[in-house]
Amino acid sequence: PLLEGEELFNSGFLCRRDGTFQRYDKIHVTPSEDRSWAMRGGDSIQVIDTDCGKVGVVVCYDVEFPEYIRLLADQGMNILFVPFLTDTQNGYTRVRHCAMARAIENECYVAIAGGVGNLAKVNNMDIQYAQSALFTPSDFQFPATAIKAEATPNSEMTLLVDVNLDLLKQLHSHGSVHTMRDRRKDLYTLERTDKAKQKD
Repeated sequence: PLLEGEELFNSGFLCRRDGTFQRYDKIHVTPSEDRSWAMRGGDSIQVIDTDCGKVGVVVCYDVEFPEYIRLLADQGMNILFVPFLTDTQNGYTRVRHCAMARAIENECYVAIAGGVGNLAKVNNMDIQYAQSALFTPSDFQFPATAIKAEATPNSEMTLLVDVNLDLLKQLHSHGSVHTMRDRRKDLYTLERTDKAKQKD
C-alpha cells in the first residue's frame, strides 16, 4: 500500500546510448489502473532528444488521445514509441488502429511494443494480447499498407527495423498531402496548458 502523500505512476525510462536516461509518465490513466492500483496520470508533455532525432514516448491508452500526440509532433517528434499492455484483442485493436492513425496524422513513424503471455499472480495482469509493429505515414515513399513490419500475433519475438528520417523530410515537402502543414490555424489551434508548460 502507498504511504500518505505518495503517488503511483505508470512510468518508464528511455535509455540513451551515452548512458543518460529520461523518465516518462503515462498521462491518461485507464479506469482499471485507477480502480486496481490508484494510479495517477503524469503531467509532462515533451519530446526526448536522442542521437537519432526527436522521439516521443506515450504509454498504451495515451495513444488514443490525438491531441496529446499532435503536441509532441508540433515539438518536432519523428518517431513515436508506444509501449502497451492490453489484456484482450479489443484493447489491442484500439491501440493498433489509433497508432496507425497517429502515424498518418502526424507524418511520423510509430512503433508499438506490447506484452504477451501472463503474470498469473499479479492483479489485473493475468492475460495479455499483443502484436508489436512499426507503422509509417501513408504516402508513396512508404509501404502501401503503412505497415513497415509486424510481429506474429500474440507471440514473443523481437522486431529490428530500420527507419529513414529523410523519407519524412521528403513527405513534409513533397507528399501527396501535408497533414501537418495544411491545418487551418485560422479556424482552430491546439496548445499546452500553463500546467504542462510549467512541468517542461
